[in-house]
Parts: sequence; structure tokens; C-alpha cells
Amino acid sequence: MPLDFLISAFVTMVIVLDPVGLAPTFVALTHGLPKSSRRQVAVRASLIAAGILAGSALIGDMLLSTVGIGLPAFRIAGGRLLFSIASEMVFGVRIQRQSATAEQALEERVRNMAAFPLAIPLMAGPGAITATVLLAGRATGQPVMLAGLIGVVVLVVALCLFVFLAATRIEKLLGITGNLVLSRLLGVLLAALAVQFVVDGVRALLAG
Repeated sequence: MPLDFLISAFVTMVIVLDPVGLAPTFVALTHGLPKSSRRQVAVRASLIAAGILAGSALIGDMLLSTVGIGLPAFRIAGGRLLFSIASEMVFGVRIQRQSATAEQALEERVRNMAAFPLAIPLMAGPGAITATVLLAGRATGQPVMLAGLIGVVVLVVALCLFVFLAATRIEKLLGITGNLVLSRLLGVLLAALAVQFVVDGVRALLAG
């Protein structure tokens, strides 16, 4: 297995996923949740993202081609959904479905948040999926290299999980006021990122 391929794959995935950059977002999104629930969110999001990226390495290109979904469309859809989350962060709105008990509401919120927006599109977003599919293309016909790529994906996602679990210390340092300011600021940044997703998707569609 070429060492340069593994190094290239690792550096690419670290840059695309940006584990350190995700820490403040994780803190803002999970603000107010119990420690155990935040741990659940971190683990669930990491498992979902790892599964999506590993699946992208194995059958991503074939699947997208089969169902007729292009990455530009994925960017546009992900951007619109991410913008709704960003709006909630900016205005301090927490939308929850009606549930029979507080525990059920909390569990539903944990599951929803782990899947979206943490796992998709912040971790396993269009950029990460594209990078994984392209790297998998370099390993076509070489099962050992493909297995190495999947190992790299798991390693980088594990790094994200480690950062998430350590992110609670950041919240304690910021305090209540700091967390409120950070939530609003990151909401604006997420909104800008969402718009950029849509713009990139539209440009790709027009170019195609």
C-alpha cells in the first residue's frame, strides 16, 4: 500500500472535516444539554458520519449515478437545510416536536441533532463526500488501498469525536454570556456557509 496515498488521504480528510473548527459549533449546538446527552450526540454524529463516508468510498459514485443525484443538488439541499438551523441559532429559537415526556423530547432532540446538522452536512458534507469519492477513485481495483482509505476515514472521524468530547471544557471557559455570543456568531457563520453551499451548487449546475 503506497504510503504517500495514505498521507494524502489523511491530510485531505483532516482539512475537509476540520475537527478543531467543528468544536465551537458543537458547543453552540449542544448548549444546555446534559453531559451524558452531549456525549450521545458526539458518538451518534461520529458513527453516522463514519458510515456515510465509508459508504461513499465503497459505493458513493455508483449510487449517485444510479439514482441520478448529483453533488451540486446535494450542496443546494444541504445548504437550505443548514440555513434553517443557522436561523434558529441566531434568534435563539429551539424548535422541538411535541412529545409525551421530557425524556422522550430530549432523546428525540439528541438523535435529530446528531444526524443533522452535525453528521450531515457539517461532518459528512458535500466536500467530504466529494473528497472521499475522488480518493476512492484513485484506489479503484486495489482493495488494500481502499481498505486503507476507510481506515483513514475512521481515524479522522475518531479525531472529531475526541474534539467533541473535549469541547465541554470550552463551554465552561466561555461562561453563559460567552456561550450566547458564540451561538449567535456561529449562527451567522453557518448561515454564510449555507449560502455558500447553495451558490457552489448553482455554479456547478450552470457549469454542467
